[in-house]
Amino acid sequence: MSLSTVPEDNSRNFWLDRPVLVTGSTGILGSWLTLALLDLGANVVSVIRDWVPQSQLVRSGGIGQVKVVRGDITDAALMERVMAEYEIDTAIHLAAQTAVGIANRSPISTFETNIKGTWVLLEAARRWPGLTRVIVASSDKAYGAHAMLPYAEDAALQGRHPYDVSKSCADLLAQSYASTFNLPVTITRCANMYGGGDLNWNRIVPGTIRSVLRGERPVVRSDGTPLRDYIYVQDIVSAYLTLAEAMEGDLYRGEAFNFGMDAPVSALDMVSTIVRLAGQIELQPQVLNQASNEIQEQYLSSEKAHNLLGWQPRYSLEVGLRETIEWYREFLGTPPNAGTEGNKGTEGN
Repeated sequence: MSLSTVPEDNSRNFWLDRPVLVTGSTGILGSWLTLALLDLGANVVSVIRDWVPQSQLVRSGGIGQVKVVRGDITDAALMERVMAEYEIDTAIHLAAQTAVGIANRSPISTFETNIKGTWVLLEAARRWPGLTRVIVASSDKAYGAHAMLPYAEDAALQGRHPYDVSKSCADLLAQSYASTFNLPVTITRCANMYGGGDLNWNRIVPGTIRSVLRGERPVVRSDGTPLRDYIYVQDIVSAYLTLAEAMEGDLYRGEAFNFGMDAPVSALDMVSTIVRLAGQIELQPQVLNQASNEIQEQYLSSEKAHNLLGWQPRYSLEVGLRETIEWYREFLGTPPNAGTEGNKGTEGN
């Protein structure tokens, strides 16, 4: 990744030697966030259920600098032990079953991980007096479908399908612990995240990139018209660091923050952009129009994060996608294509 997400010296002083628990640290966001925290000198503890050798945290060697606890976040005794024995100061709860298709096929396991896992984490946090801040990952999916767009943080949480419901519930649980027990917890609701390290090939970005790098036509499961906001993982890393640092003195307890680009694009436009940036314009997408349980338009307003936290995304869609394509090119062992546009481009929106 060409642009550093590690903040200035005052941020380094904030994180230096701070005991930080990261759940879900082998996922796309967890990997890059953990690596950033290690760069800042944090004392990172990770609860890991499944060993994922392809994870960016493992591939980078960063896992060797982390205190790894093997277990399940739904294990209450385990989570209480982790909080107390490692004297956790900051907990960042990212662990979740994030695949919508899996949630539709296997809702119970999704509810166990996403809902029970959240209340177990929050209860362990409540019972450990040394904790100063908790961040719980919700999602733009927690809002469900609304006629009024973009979603602001005061919009109702009304998920209807299993994954969306699990995130609505986790979000409300965090708010409950903040209101009832004064737990210093905030909530993040992020737009569709992409970047190197996403190994869920059913998602539009990694699936499309893998297809085009292998010379195959990419597949669009919907009719191509659903609108989503896509944000690069490194911008979300900076969002989490910024939010955690802003939570001094119980500030923003129980509040939620949206993080996105505020620039929705259609599924077909997203696929077409990837095809162009990969230099494979002859690979026209196959539009299947077979998607179910999909919300047609779903995107956020990040105005609150801009105004209160001073956070802004640093990567345009094209710059983020170029870096992402290069990550997968190396990961898949695909040689550069003579027709690719390369890595030229400017930062910003």
